[in-house]
Amino acid sequence: MNKALNFSYRFGRFEFVAGPKRQYQLISNIHKYLFLIALLVCFKGNSQSLDKYLEEAADNNFALQSSFKLYQASLERTNQISLESPQLNIGVFTRPMELLMGNQRAEASVMQMFPWVGMLKTQRDEATLMAEARYEEFRLERNMVLYQVKEAYFQLQQTQNTIDITEANLEILRSLEELAIIRYQGGNTSEAASTVSSTVRNSSRSNQGTALDGMGMGGGGSTSSSGGAVSSGGASPMSSMGSSGGGSGKLTDVLRLQVQIKAMESDIDQLEQDKKPLLVRFNQLLGKDRKEPVNFETVIDTEKKMDWEILMLENILATNPMLLMLDKEGMAYQKQGEMAKLEGRPMFGLGLNFMVFSPRPESGMVGGMNGMDYMPAGMGGNMVMPMATVTLPIYRKKYKSQQAESRLWWEANERQTEDLRRSLETEFETILASIRNADRKIKLLEEQIELTEQTMELSVTAYATDGSSFEELLNIQQDLLEFRLNSLNTRVERELGFAKLETLVGL
Repeated sequence: MNKALNFSYRFGRFEFVAGPKRQYQLISNIHKYLFLIALLVCFKGNSQSLDKYLEEAADNNFALQSSFKLYQASLERTNQISLESPQLNIGVFTRPMELLMGNQRAEASVMQMFPWVGMLKTQRDEATLMAEARYEEFRLERNMVLYQVKEAYFQLQQTQNTIDITEANLEILRSLEELAIIRYQGGNTSEAASTVSSTVRNSSRSNQGTALDGMGMGGGGSTSSSGGAVSSGGASPMSSMGSSGGGSGKLTDVLRLQVQIKAMESDIDQLEQDKKPLLVRFNQLLGKDRKEPVNFETVIDTEKKMDWEILMLENILATNPMLLMLDKEGMAYQKQGEMAKLEGRPMFGLGLNFMVFSPRPESGMVGGMNGMDYMPAGMGGNMVMPMATVTLPIYRKKYKSQQAESRLWWEANERQTEDLRRSLETEFETILASIRNADRKIKLLEEQIELTEQTMELSVTAYATDGSSFEELLNIQQDLLEFRLNSLNTRVERELGFAKLETLVGL
């Protein structure tokens, strides 16, 4: 068959080529993959930068390149199955063998063995199935690498968003510090209270993800310089009010806020340090240099929908690489059983034997010894003898044991496949439940954040008016920070849940 009819498709720069005999099976499954891709588009909301990094990882990850080479090596086994090499035997007599038909000088024979009908085809089918199983193993590893890329990307987003949220909370603390200083000095607190309320509202808008810009390795802001400005800015009012002794506020309020500000500045510095190994890990997954700049978006998409759970599970069971690998291995074990059965059949051989003769001289006398010692001259014609041979596999124990072995392997494979199928169903339901729980939790946290912001504005007004509820104000500020961080972490968990589903599907 024309080799141009071979069918191929690509994953990144890795190309899978199937021979004509397996084209029908592959083409019949194409509609499943196309439908599944359309299904995944409904919830796959990866940013363009993440999609680009996923393509780079599929092309350049060293572990994937190694796995694909192993698949290519296993594919070469299909080209190694052929007839056994013919045997050529040549013999030369050191002294001519005197025979009636002449003196035999040499002998040559050639023999070709043929297996039982269907043996070579069964061997090729078994090698092809094992190669396809290796390809599914490559797909499985590819999906795991892509999941690791997504996980590292979301961790970078999480870290940078944590920095942004913490910086926004730091601005709230600084505005509260200004309010506390003005109260301690006995000044007009209305403008400072308005500044605190405005800072709370602005931080809420910035933390909703609509105003966040992509950050690189240097992203995150100059926290040390801003921290220095606060310290120097706070020193002047403190020195001027140190001898005051009067005022309606408390010096302890100012000091407690400054302690929290210092602690939060330290937290931001620590988060910046924590981001560095994440960047190195991300570059390693992409097959890049550890110091390669990384640009990533901080917006975390949570607009994915899930209204097709049953259909999604069906496609997971149809396209999961591990299931397909076990399926290919099971069929290969069946082929091994057929091979063991065929090996128990005779093998046939056909050949030719060519004998070289030379004329011999006349010897003896006619009539002497009843003519028995007389050898006439001449003859010496070469001879060709067709030959046939057949093996006799009479020792059947080996072949029966081989068939029993392949059957046991196949039965073990069937049970392993069923166990994996049930495990996938359980894992799917677990991931689905976690995504639904994340949806519920995100909605609750958004409501809590909104109510806490309103409560804080009221507490700021009360503190600016009569100096009451300072402890409550600090607690509300801490609750607001925790709610925002919990909302961020839940969003990341939700994205990781969708990433796990994509891994189970195995595109």
